Amino acid sequence: MPRKPREKPTGAANGALVTVITRPSLEFNKSNEAIGLRVVEGSLTLLNRKVFNVLVHHAQKIGSLGQRAPVDTPSSKKYFWVPLSELARDAHYDSKDMQFLREQIERMQDIKLRLETDRQWTSERLIASVTFVNPKGLRSKTGQVWVGFAFPPEVHESVMQPHTYTRLSIYYQGMLRGGPSLALYEVCRRYATNPSKVTYVETYVHWYGVLTGNPVPDDTSSLPEYKYFKRDVLKRAIAELNAVTDIDVELIEHKKGLRVEYLQFRVELSKEPQVEADSSPVIDVTLLERLMKLGLNQHEAFDILAQHPADKVSEALNVVEARLLVKTGAPIGSKPAYFRWALNNDIKAPAPKVAGKQKQDPAPAAPTLLERFRAERAKTALDVFREMDEQQRAEVYAQFQAQSTLRPVAIGKVLDSGVTRTSLGLWYAQALWGEPGVEELSNFAGQDRS
Repeated sequence: MPRKPREKPTGAANGALVTVITRPSLEFNKSNEAIGLRVVEGSLTLLNRKVFNVLVHHAQKIGSLGQRAPVDTPSSKKYFWVPLSELARDAHYDSKDMQFLREQIERMQDIKLRLETDRQWTSERLIASVTFVNPKGLRSKTGQVWVGFAFPPEVHESVMQPHTYTRLSIYYQGMLRGGPSLALYEVCRRYATNPSKVTYVETYVHWYGVLTGNPVPDDTSSLPEYKYFKRDVLKRAIAELNAVTDIDVELIEHKKGLRVEYLQFRVELSKEPQVEADSSPVIDVTLLERLMKLGLNQHEAFDILAQHPADKVSEALNVVEARLLVKTGAPIGSKPAYFRWALNNDIKAPAPKVAGKQKQDPAPAAPTLLERFRAERAKTALDVFREMDEQQRAEVYAQFQAQSTLRPVAIGKVLDSGVTRTSLGLWYAQALWGEPGVEELSNFAGQDRS
């Protein structure tokens, strides 16, 4: 996303004036204790983060509970109130599926946080209570739906009376497309006016929890290696902040020998004009529908969209959809497992074949290359097999046994038996992708030599 200069009045060479582009003030004060939240249950997605900040903005703007209540009941005085359409607009939720947005707001009650200061340790939920009201009836096609929300005690105090806080803008969060980007923006924006211009120093494990919004397990060996976290999370987030926000961020690695042990970030207020551009929606409903067609439920599909860039999800979907069009291979055992394999391994969909070109046979010297190609592809097929649940693996293995002359092996020991594992991998790769073409072998030959 390229940075675009903000237009402002200036005398052009021909005497013309450039129009000023303005934007509404959507700033709010966020307690420093609430920046870099540590999640212990649930998961903070991009939409969760944006909606929470919008709720903080409106709570501070409204000032007290019970204001603007759409109904006159004793309980209505215990909530802050905002129209659902206004909340959706400020959170840059561009879909017309308000039911889905309501479900995501409700899920925020399942997010458990740990708040720590020098004086206090507190465990709280992100939102204590939420209610939806339409005075004309929730099923009515007329009237306005209002959201009533309340924070838990400690969160309420940090929202309404923060002791130390950072001034943030909903405008910039609307331009960010990743949850880690928004989390890193908040942390770094806090230090942008600090004389040191650097954030605190912490371990990779700490930053993983802060930026991904996921709980950190006791067994940290299950976390991705740092090099993958740097590639998939840090670099993407930093590039996005430097492209569209009012700060420039640089990663600082602290090493012990060759191993990176601690991280921090250098941050400067951007010297370039602030960007003025249309923000992207927080969720692509078309991709959501395509994911659900594979058999994923709505929550699983949303989590995938919240954790991965839309272009990567779309490419992985293209891989699965292209494979489903191949009629000569065996059926895919699990479309969700096949999709996750394609997503996690950055698999690219095959280029469309040019009409009129006939499939060519491999050159006479190809068998050795073909054997190497099949061996590599068999490993990939086994990765897909591992992604499946136990029942799906059993179904695929039953198909393999039906055409195999090998002695049957218990499903739990299939991958432990060298001969069975090799034969299964070769068979399943053939079932999934069919015979390789000349172009595939040529590409593999180039990679094989590099």
